[in-house]
Amino acid sequence: FAVVVDALLGMYDKLCHDKLRKSIALFTLVTLLLFGSSFFQLLAIALSACLGYYFIDSAPTSKLSLSMRYGKKTGLICLIIFVVLLFLLPLFANKEPTISSISHLFYQAGALVFGGGHVVLPLLEESIVNQTQWLSQNQFLAGYGASQAIPGPMFAFSAFLGALIPSDGAPLVSALVATLFMFLPGFLLMIGILPYWQSITSKPAAFGAIAGVNAAVVGILAAALYNPIFTTSINSGDELAIALISLTLLRLAKVSALWVVAWSIIASIVWLS
Repeated sequence: FAVVVDALLGMYDKLCHDKLRKSIALFTLVTLLLFGSSFFQLLAIALSACLGYYFIDSAPTSKLSLSMRYGKKTGLICLIIFVVLLFLLPLFANKEPTISSISHLFYQAGALVFGGGHVVLPLLEESIVNQTQWLSQNQFLAGYGASQAIPGPMFAFSAFLGALIPSDGAPLVSALVATLFMFLPGFLLMIGILPYWQSITSKPAAFGAIAGVNAAVVGILAAALYNPIFTTSINSGDELAIALISLTLLRLAKVSALWVVAWSIIASIVWLS
């Protein structure tokens, strides 16, 4: 919990410079708390981009120069693959935990979520725990908590979920599929957009739209911080005290996140046992 709060505060300081951007972040937070679905998340991002495009007077501090080893044609192909997989994978999926269903759910999570790894939690929880009931909430949260103690938590968390889902394939295969399809959308979008990025960001209005989206991302992360992270990890005053001490170590004492995670685990065992 403390690690996510620290990341959120850092993003807020960096991305919400003025009243409009702070308002965009707050609007996105309230929208997702009231209507917590991927559709409203995308809608909030689109509205934030429009607000930034028209009202944020922003421009890059320096000209971005990218030397690409591939052209716009390759980028366009990657964007087409991204869209095709987004609409094609659901045709082969069902409520049974098959390899094709795992591919669909993890690709959808990776494609429809913006703002960082923690933001993907509500969508994964809704798909894997609430809708399909492939895993229990305790299994889901145990994997998320354990993954925070090692490098690359979202890679580890994806592999953990894939291995634990009782699919029609071997656990290793399911883990590889879950991890691959979680991060494949991001790779396709990155490769697809980079050839066009320099021309996009050179336009002040477009850069303003990006600033609006960045502000919305702060609100998205704040919503994910509340649900499911806060609602499932803080269940008592003792747990809140451990979280606040951890946050103090991170923000004020500048202790490494690894040591803070270790402290949280030890404190939970000793204090809450």
